Amino acid sequence: MSKLIGMLTAGGDSPGLNAALRGIGKSAIEDYDMQIIGFRDGFRGLMENRIIRLDNELLSGILTLGGTILGTSRDKPHRMVVGGKVLDMTDVIVENYHRHHLDTLVCLGGGGTQKNALRLAQKGLKIVTLPKTIDNDVAMTDTTFGFDSALSIATEAIDRLHSTAHSHHRIIVVEVMGHKVGWLALGAGLAGGADVILIPEIPYDIEMISEAILKRSRRGKRFSIVSVAEGALSKEAYTSAQKDETDKKSGKKETENPDHLHGNTMQLAKKLEELTGLEARVTILGHLQRGGAPSAADRILATRLGTACAKLISEGVSGVMVAATGESFKPVPLEDVAGKTKYVPLDHQWIESARRVGTCLGDRDT
Repeated sequence: MSKLIGMLTAGGDSPGLNAALRGIGKSAIEDYDMQIIGFRDGFRGLMENRIIRLDNELLSGILTLGGTILGTSRDKPHRMVVGGKVLDMTDVIVENYHRHHLDTLVCLGGGGTQKNALRLAQKGLKIVTLPKTIDNDVAMTDTTFGFDSALSIATEAIDRLHSTAHSHHRIIVVEVMGHKVGWLALGAGLAGGADVILIPEIPYDIEMISEAILKRSRRGKRFSIVSVAEGALSKEAYTSAQKDETDKKSGKKETENPDHLHGNTMQLAKKLEELTGLEARVTILGHLQRGGAPSAADRILATRLGTACAKLISEGVSGVMVAATGESFKPVPLEDVAGKTKYVPLDHQWIESARRVGTCLGDRDT
Protein backbone atom coordinates (compact mmCIF):
# COMPACT_ATOMS: atom_id res chain seq x y z
CA MET A 1 0.00 0.00 0.00
CA SER A 2 1.16 3.53 -0.73
CA LYS A 3 2.15 5.69 2.21
CA LEU A 4 -0.12 8.49 3.42
CA ILE A 5 1.68 11.68 4.39
CA GLY A 6 0.21 14.60 6.37
CA MET A 7 1.59 18.12 6.06
CA LEU A 8 1.08 21.34 8.02
CA THR A 9 2.63 24.79 8.19
CA ALA A 10 3.00 26.43 11.61
CA GLY A 11 4.22 29.69 13.11
CA GLY A 12 4.56 32.90 11.11
CA ASP A 13 4.04 32.78 7.36
CA SER A 14 7.17 32.92 5.23
CA PRO A 15 8.08 33.09 1.54
CA GLY A 16 8.93 29.61 0.27
CA LEU A 17 6.34 27.63 2.23
CA ASN A 18 4.30 26.85 -0.87
CA ALA A 19 7.44 25.96 -2.80
CA ALA A 20 8.33 23.49 -0.05
CA LEU A 21 4.82 21.99 0.01
CA ARG A 22 5.04 21.59 -3.75
CA GLY A 23 8.50 20.00 -3.54
CA ILE A 24 7.40 17.47 -0.92
CA GLY A 25 4.06 16.71 -2.55
CA LYS A 26 5.09 16.38 -6.17
CA SER A 27 8.10 14.23 -5.34
CA ALA A 28 6.12 12.07 -2.92
CA ILE A 29 3.37 11.50 -5.50
CA GLU A 30 5.47 11.13 -8.64
CA ASP A 31 8.59 9.40 -7.33
CA TYR A 32 7.25 7.31 -4.45
CA ASP A 33 3.52 6.83 -5.20
CA MET A 34 2.47 8.38 -1.89
CA GLN A 35 -0.78 10.13 -1.02
CA ILE A 36 -0.82 13.55 0.64
CA ILE A 37 -3.25 15.36 2.91
CA GLY A 38 -2.76 18.82 4.39
CA PHE A 39 -4.02 20.13 7.72
CA ARG A 40 -5.30 23.70 7.70
CA ASP A 41 -3.90 26.37 10.03
CA GLY A 42 -1.07 24.45 11.65
CA PHE A 43 -1.46 22.25 14.70
CA ARG A 44 -4.94 23.65 15.32
CA GLY A 45 -6.14 22.15 12.04
CA LEU A 46 -4.65 18.82 13.03
CA MET A 47 -6.44 19.03 16.38
CA GLU A 48 -9.74 20.04 14.75
CA ASN A 49 -9.33 17.47 11.99
CA ARG A 50 -9.61 20.04 9.16
CA ILE A 51 -7.99 18.47 6.13
CA ILE A 52 -7.50 19.05 2.42
CA ARG A 53 -6.49 16.39 -0.09
CA LEU A 54 -3.36 17.50 -1.95
CA ASP A 55 -2.85 16.20 -5.47
CA ASN A 56 -0.83 17.33 -8.48
CA GLU A 57 -3.55 19.72 -9.57
CA LEU A 58 -3.64 21.57 -6.24
CA LEU A 59 0.16 21.61 -6.02
CA SER A 60 0.58 23.08 -9.50
CA GLY A 61 1.08 26.82 -9.83
CA ILE A 62 2.00 27.48 -6.20
CA LEU A 63 5.80 27.63 -6.57
CA THR A 64 5.83 31.41 -6.89
CA LEU A 65 3.11 32.20 -4.35
CA GLY A 66 3.88 33.82 -1.00
CA GLY A 67 2.20 32.72 2.22
CA THR A 68 0.88 29.16 2.54
CA ILE A 69 -2.09 27.52 0.85
CA LEU A 70 -2.67 25.53 4.04
CA GLY A 71 -2.88 28.55 6.32
CA THR A 72 -0.94 28.75 9.56
CA SER A 73 -1.24 29.54 13.26
CA ARG A 74 0.99 29.80 16.32
CA ASP A 75 -1.02 27.26 18.33
CA LYS A 76 0.98 24.78 20.40
CA PRO A 77 -0.36 21.23 20.87
CA HIS A 78 0.20 21.35 24.64
CA ARG A 79 -1.15 24.89 25.14
CA MET A 80 -4.12 25.49 22.87
CA VAL A 81 -7.04 27.82 23.52
CA VAL A 82 -10.25 25.80 23.28
CA GLY A 83 -13.56 27.21 24.49
CA GLY A 84 -11.78 30.09 26.18
CA LYS A 85 -9.49 27.78 28.16
CA VAL A 86 -5.85 26.84 27.61
CA LEU A 87 -5.74 23.06 27.29
CA ASP A 88 -3.25 20.33 26.44
CA MET A 89 -4.62 18.89 23.17
CA THR A 90 -1.67 16.59 22.46
CA ASP A 91 -3.71 13.41 22.96
CA VAL A 92 -6.38 14.63 20.50
CA ILE A 93 -3.67 15.34 17.92
CA VAL A 94 -2.17 11.89 18.43
CA GLU A 95 -5.63 10.35 18.02
CA ASN A 96 -6.25 12.24 14.76
CA TYR A 97 -2.85 11.19 13.43
CA HIS A 98 -3.81 7.55 13.93
CA ARG A 99 -7.40 8.10 12.73
CA HIS A 100 -6.05 9.04 9.31
CA HIS A 101 -3.55 6.14 9.37
CA LEU A 102 -0.70 8.56 8.63
CA ASP A 103 2.70 7.10 7.95
CA THR A 104 4.47 10.42 8.60
CA LEU A 105 3.54 13.99 9.56
CA VAL A 106 5.63 16.77 7.99
CA CYS A 107 5.77 20.04 9.96
CA LEU A 108 7.13 23.13 8.22
CA GLY A 109 8.11 25.87 10.65
CA GLY A 110 10.66 27.70 12.76
CA GLY A 111 12.08 27.19 16.22
CA GLY A 112 8.75 26.81 17.98
CA THR A 113 7.56 24.26 15.44
CA GLN A 114 10.70 22.18 15.97
CA LYS A 115 9.93 22.00 19.72
CA ASN A 116 6.28 21.12 19.12
CA ALA A 117 7.25 18.49 16.57
CA LEU A 118 9.66 16.90 19.03
CA ARG A 119 6.89 16.65 21.64
CA LEU A 120 4.75 14.76 19.12
CA ALA A 121 7.65 12.52 18.13
CA GLN A 122 8.13 11.67 21.81
CA LYS A 123 4.48 10.53 21.80
CA GLY A 124 5.39 7.93 19.19
CA LEU A 125 4.41 9.80 16.00
CA LYS A 126 6.64 9.68 12.93
CA ILE A 127 7.61 13.29 12.33
CA VAL A 128 9.83 15.06 9.78
CA THR A 129 10.30 18.84 9.82
CA LEU A 130 11.61 21.52 7.46
CA PRO A 131 13.32 24.73 8.71
CA LYS A 132 11.32 27.84 7.82
CA THR A 133 11.74 31.38 9.16
CA ILE A 134 12.76 34.79 7.85
CA ASP A 135 14.93 35.23 10.97
CA ASN A 136 17.33 32.42 9.95
CA ASP A 137 17.60 31.38 13.61
CA VAL A 138 16.87 27.63 13.40
CA ALA A 139 19.85 25.65 14.67
CA MET A 140 21.75 22.96 12.76
CA THR A 141 20.96 24.20 9.24
CA ASP A 142 23.01 26.49 7.01
CA THR A 143 19.98 28.61 6.26
CA THR A 144 16.17 28.60 6.42
CA PHE A 145 13.87 29.22 3.50
CA GLY A 146 12.22 32.61 3.78
CA PHE A 147 15.40 34.33 4.92
CA ASP A 148 16.72 35.25 1.48
CA SER A 149 13.37 36.72 0.40
CA ALA A 150 13.06 38.83 3.56
CA LEU A 151 16.69 39.91 3.23
CA SER A 152 16.02 41.14 -0.30
CA ILE A 153 12.95 43.13 0.84
CA ALA A 154 14.79 44.72 3.78
CA THR A 155 17.77 45.58 1.57
CA GLU A 156 15.55 47.20 -1.04
CA ALA A 157 13.87 49.26 1.69
CA ILE A 158 17.24 50.55 2.89
CA ASP A 159 18.23 51.31 -0.72
CA ARG A 160 15.10 53.43 -1.18
CA LEU A 161 15.54 55.25 2.12
CA HIS A 162 19.01 56.46 1.17
CA SER A 163 17.60 59.10 -1.17
CA THR A 164 15.20 60.65 1.34
CA ALA A 165 17.84 60.55 4.10
CA HIS A 166 20.27 62.37 1.80
CA SER A 167 17.70 64.91 0.60
CA HIS A 168 16.56 65.93 4.09
CA HIS A 169 19.89 65.48 5.94
CA ARG A 170 18.29 63.07 8.38
CA ILE A 171 19.04 60.01 10.38
CA ILE A 172 16.79 57.23 9.08
CA VAL A 173 16.33 54.36 11.53
CA VAL A 174 15.07 51.20 9.83
CA GLU A 175 13.65 48.55 12.16
CA VAL A 176 14.09 45.04 10.79
CA MET A 177 12.59 41.86 12.23
CA GLY A 178 14.67 39.83 14.67
CA HIS A 179 13.68 39.49 18.34
CA LYS A 180 16.64 37.36 19.40
CA VAL A 181 19.00 37.25 16.43
CA GLY A 182 20.39 39.80 14.02
CA TRP A 183 20.89 37.91 10.76
CA LEU A 184 18.32 39.99 8.89
CA ALA A 185 19.36 43.41 10.20
CA LEU A 186 23.03 42.58 9.73
CA GLY A 187 22.62 41.20 6.21
CA ALA A 188 20.33 43.98 5.03
CA GLY A 189 22.53 46.63 6.63
CA LEU A 190 25.63 45.21 5.00
CA ALA A 191 23.99 44.81 1.59
CA GLY A 192 22.24 48.20 1.79
CA GLY A 193 25.26 50.15 2.96
CA ALA A 194 23.84 51.16 6.36
CA ASP A 195 26.13 53.37 8.41
CA VAL A 196 25.07 51.80 11.71
CA ILE A 197 23.94 48.21 12.29
CA LEU A 198 22.50 47.16 15.65
CA ILE A 199 21.76 43.51 16.47
CA PRO A 200 20.67 41.63 19.61
CA GLU A 201 24.00 39.82 19.86
CA ILE A 202 25.93 43.08 20.38
CA PRO A 203 24.55 45.40 23.12
CA TYR A 204 25.07 48.96 21.93
CA ASP A 205 26.38 52.16 23.49
CA ILE A 206 24.21 55.09 22.37
CA GLU A 207 27.15 57.48 22.84
CA MET A 208 29.24 55.41 20.41
CA ILE A 209 26.48 55.52 17.81
CA SER A 210 25.92 59.28 18.10
CA GLU A 211 29.67 59.93 17.86
CA ALA A 212 29.88 57.79 14.69
CA ILE A 213 27.00 59.79 13.16
CA LEU A 214 28.56 63.13 14.19
CA LYS A 215 31.89 62.03 12.73
CA ARG A 216 30.13 61.47 9.40
CA SER A 217 28.51 64.89 9.70
CA ARG A 218 31.86 66.58 10.31
CA ARG A 219 33.13 64.95 7.11
CA GLY A 220 30.27 66.56 5.20
CA LYS A 221 28.00 63.48 5.14
CA ARG A 222 24.85 64.94 6.62
CA PHE A 223 22.73 61.82 6.74
CA SER A 224 23.01 58.34 8.22
CA ILE A 225 21.13 55.07 7.85
CA VAL A 226 20.68 52.86 10.92
CA SER A 227 19.64 49.21 10.40
CA VAL A 228 18.36 47.94 13.76
CA ALA A 229 16.93 44.56 14.70
CA GLU A 230 13.75 44.90 16.77
CA GLY A 231 15.46 42.96 19.58
CA ALA A 232 18.63 45.08 19.72
CA LEU A 233 19.27 46.50 23.20
CA SER A 234 21.49 49.12 24.76
CA LYS A 235 24.09 47.86 27.22
CA GLU A 236 21.96 49.06 30.12
CA ALA A 237 18.79 47.43 28.80
CA TYR A 238 20.71 44.24 28.01
CA THR A 239 21.99 44.01 31.59
CA SER A 240 18.45 44.55 32.90
CA ALA A 241 17.08 41.91 30.51
CA GLN A 242 19.68 39.41 31.67
CA LYS A 243 18.63 40.00 35.27
CA ASP A 244 14.97 39.56 34.31
CA GLU A 245 15.80 36.28 32.61
CA THR A 246 17.57 35.06 35.74
CA ASP A 247 14.58 36.10 37.86
CA LYS A 248 12.17 34.28 35.53
CA LYS A 249 14.17 31.08 35.75
CA SER A 250 14.18 31.30 39.53
CA GLY A 251 10.44 32.02 39.60
CA LYS A 252 10.82 35.57 40.94
CA LYS A 253 9.27 37.17 37.86
CA GLU A 254 6.45 36.40 35.43
CA THR A 255 7.19 35.70 31.76
CA GLU A 256 7.40 38.98 29.86
CA ASN A 257 4.76 40.26 27.48
CA PRO A 258 5.70 39.25 23.89
CA ASP A 259 5.31 42.91 22.89
CA HIS A 260 7.93 44.07 25.42
CA LEU A 261 10.32 45.23 22.69
CA HIS A 262 7.83 47.57 21.02
CA GLY A 263 8.97 51.17 21.32
CA ASN A 264 12.69 50.44 21.66
CA THR A 265 13.41 51.77 18.17
CA MET A 266 11.41 54.95 18.76
CA GLN A 267 13.35 55.59 21.96
CA LEU A 268 16.61 55.00 20.10
CA ALA A 269 15.67 57.55 17.41
CA LYS A 270 14.64 60.14 20.00
CA LYS A 271 17.90 59.75 21.89
CA LEU A 272 19.94 60.07 18.68
CA GLU A 273 18.14 63.34 17.90
CA GLU A 274 19.04 64.67 21.35
CA LEU A 275 22.70 63.66 21.11
CA THR A 276 23.39 64.68 17.49
CA GLY A 277 21.04 67.60 16.89
CA LEU A 278 19.94 65.92 13.65
CA GLU A 279 16.38 64.98 12.72
CA ALA A 280 15.67 61.26 13.03
CA ARG A 281 12.85 59.35 11.34
CA VAL A 282 11.83 55.74 11.93
CA THR A 283 10.65 53.21 9.35
CA ILE A 284 9.36 49.92 10.76
CA LEU A 285 9.25 47.29 8.03
CA GLY A 286 7.18 44.84 10.08
CA HIS A 287 5.20 42.19 8.24
CA LEU A 288 6.18 43.67 4.89
CA GLN A 289 9.27 41.47 5.19
CA ARG A 290 7.16 38.30 5.21
CA GLY A 291 5.02 39.10 2.19
CA GLY A 292 5.23 38.59 -1.52
CA ALA A 293 6.70 35.98 -3.80
CA PRO A 294 9.76 34.01 -2.64
CA SER A 295 13.12 34.82 -4.17
CA ALA A 296 14.75 32.44 -6.64
CA ALA A 297 17.15 31.26 -3.93
CA ASP A 298 14.27 30.44 -1.55
CA ARG A 299 12.34 28.63 -4.27
CA ILE A 300 15.36 26.46 -4.98
CA LEU A 301 16.15 25.84 -1.30
CA ALA A 302 12.54 24.98 -0.45
CA THR A 303 12.30 22.64 -3.43
CA ARG A 304 15.61 20.95 -2.56
CA LEU A 305 14.60 20.37 1.05
CA GLY A 306 11.09 19.34 0.04
CA THR A 307 12.24 16.66 -2.38
CA ALA A 308 14.84 15.50 0.16
CA CYS A 309 12.04 15.20 2.71
CA ALA A 310 10.05 12.90 0.41
CA LYS A 311 13.13 10.75 -0.13
CA LEU A 312 13.75 10.39 3.61
CA ILE A 313 10.13 9.43 4.23
CA SER A 314 10.35 6.77 1.53
CA GLU A 315 13.36 5.35 3.36
CA GLY A 316 11.45 5.22 6.64
CA VAL A 317 13.42 8.03 8.32
CA SER A 318 11.59 10.08 10.97
CA GLY A 319 12.25 12.15 14.08
CA VAL A 320 14.47 14.50 12.09
CA MET A 321 14.67 17.96 10.56
CA VAL A 322 15.81 18.16 6.94
CA ALA A 323 18.74 20.59 7.23
CA ALA A 324 20.50 22.45 4.44
CA THR A 325 24.23 21.78 4.33
CA GLY A 326 26.12 23.33 1.44
CA GLU A 327 24.37 22.24 -1.76
CA SER A 328 23.16 19.05 -0.12
CA PHE A 329 21.06 18.14 2.92
CA LYS A 330 21.24 16.04 6.04
CA PRO A 331 18.69 14.65 8.49
CA VAL A 332 19.31 16.13 11.95
CA PRO A 333 17.65 14.53 15.01
CA LEU A 334 14.94 16.79 16.41
CA GLU A 335 16.57 16.47 19.84
CA ASP A 336 19.58 18.34 18.44
CA VAL A 337 17.45 21.18 17.04
CA ALA A 338 14.55 21.81 19.41
CA GLY A 339 15.06 24.58 21.94
CA LYS A 340 18.27 25.85 20.31
CA THR A 341 18.82 29.16 18.55
CA LYS A 342 21.34 30.02 15.82
CA TYR A 343 22.77 33.37 16.89
CA VAL A 344 25.13 35.51 14.82
CA PRO A 345 28.66 34.52 15.96
CA LEU A 346 30.63 37.58 17.04
CA ASP A 347 33.49 36.50 14.78
CA HIS A 348 31.22 35.96 11.77
CA GLN A 349 32.57 37.21 8.43
CA TRP A 350 29.58 39.53 7.95
CA ILE A 351 30.45 41.33 11.20
CA GLU A 352 34.12 41.52 10.28
CA SER A 353 33.28 42.87 6.82
CA ALA A 354 30.92 45.49 8.29
CA ARG A 355 33.64 46.73 10.63
CA ARG A 356 36.22 46.85 7.83
CA VAL A 357 34.09 49.18 5.72
CA GLY A 358 33.59 51.50 8.68
CA THR A 359 30.10 50.46 9.79
CA CYS A 360 29.34 51.25 13.43
CA LEU A 361 28.00 48.27 15.37
CA GLY A 362 27.42 50.31 18.49
CA ASP A 363 30.04 48.63 20.67
CA ARG A 364 33.23 50.55 19.95
CA ASP A 365 34.67 53.54 18.16
CA THR A 366 34.93 52.94 14.42
